[in-house]
Amino acid sequence: MAHTPNHPVENDIRNTYQWLEDRLPIISFLNNSVGSNFMAPRNLSYMWNFGSLAGIALVLQILTGIFLAMHYKPDVHMAFDSIQHIMRDVNWGWLIRNLHMVGASFFFIVVYIHMARGLYYGSYKSPREVLWGLGVVIFLLMMATGFLGYVLPWGQMSYWGATVITNLLSVIPFVGPDIVVWLWGGYAVGDPTLNRFFVLHFVLPFVIIAVVVLHIWALHMHGSNNPKGISLTKQTDYIPFHPYYTIKDIFGLGVYLIPFTFMVFYAPEYLGHTDNNIPANPLVTPAHIVPEWYFLPFYAILRAIPIKELGVLAMFGSILILFVLPWLDKHPVRSARFRPLYRPLYMLFLANFILLGWCGMMPAEGIYVRIAQAATAIYFGFFALLPVLSKYEKAKPVPTSI
Repeated sequence: MAHTPNHPVENDIRNTYQWLEDRLPIISFLNNSVGSNFMAPRNLSYMWNFGSLAGIALVLQILTGIFLAMHYKPDVHMAFDSIQHIMRDVNWGWLIRNLHMVGASFFFIVVYIHMARGLYYGSYKSPREVLWGLGVVIFLLMMATGFLGYVLPWGQMSYWGATVITNLLSVIPFVGPDIVVWLWGGYAVGDPTLNRFFVLHFVLPFVIIAVVVLHIWALHMHGSNNPKGISLTKQTDYIPFHPYYTIKDIFGLGVYLIPFTFMVFYAPEYLGHTDNNIPANPLVTPAHIVPEWYFLPFYAILRAIPIKELGVLAMFGSILILFVLPWLDKHPVRSARFRPLYRPLYMLFLANFILLGWCGMMPAEGIYVRIAQAATAIYFGFFALLPVLSKYEKAKPVPTSI
């Protein structure tokens, strides 16, 4: 028999829901954050999908990481064998590890595209400076987590990568060498180092989640930017996030899963280095020590400068300069669509970033060093030119409405 609106069962459900809402308003929070109560610009393209994809990638990394941690042994004598045990003996262990390993690369791919979209459409400009800054913090935490995770398999690249990268901290005046010894837990990369890296690699993703919450909070303060980069004033310029953009995100997730699952099942090692399938040996130095692919542009900047201290400063500066980007580019027009000078400069910056990545995987010798030096100059030149463009670039007419 059909229930009437005043049926006791429906009243009990409604009363229970209201009781829970008064004490822990989770449903209303979700509705206001990603539901029908959250209004978004009506002209968002699929380039705005990558924020939600990054969130999904982060959750996948945490879930698979928890299962891997159940079987991993952070011991220099057992770490490499424990990875083989996971791959060969643990039920579905090969799948979980492949999801985690490929997921790390795809997480960075998604975040790089997400940041590139923000650069193109001016999403870092007022009033979203804090939103952009929190995004850069997330990126730095991702890089730290990725580096720590790269050490855990304890292959040749793991060991030597840890040795080279941690040694960079020794250039810090006065306290640098002491920081390196503290980080290693001794005077060389060894068992204490692996234990510390494992703990930090496990904990940092939860720190990332905390910063992501702040990132989303900052996003909801002023809403999403839009492809035209204009401030929206009309109610008709907005549509509910659900169902319009949730459906779009689900479709984007389906497209994302096609290359992702292909890599998981058919080419999980493609983006890694073959030397990391060899157990770590402190007595044998690899011909070329190469980090994971997502670090290569910054690694190229490090190697492009022959003076170690300046190279380390340039490498960290190439990331930290992103924090001040909103104050370097003060042009009143946000979107590159309407900026005839910024747009080709942005395209050059993007191509140059890819070139830096290529230089990072080449030997640090001969023509590769000179190309990397030129690419490093172009990288920092992009940021140096932004204040000039802010002052002198004449933009095309910007529409008043989407």
